[in-house]
Amino acid sequence: MSFNAKQTSSSIASLASAVLLDSKSSALAKELAGSALSQASSTKQTSARMEELASKILGELGHSQTVLSLAGSVLSQANKER
Repeated sequence: MSFNAKQTSSSIASLASAVLLDSKSSALAKELAGSALSQASSTKQTSARMEELASKILGELGHSQTVLSLAGSVLSQANKER
């Protein structure tokens, strides 16, 4: 695993936590939230699969602002070499 100096911001971490606690959140939102939260206060890096998913989401219409925010956060912590 590569070192990642970037971390999830406290506002995105709070959003991710709320998504995970909300039983009405979609599976997609929860997956992104889990990835974003795992990168808070750690040097973990976005996996290739999550990087691809987040990129795809940002290129599609119809997603909520929450999903787009989480996808943006996840993608911003991706490996630039991929």
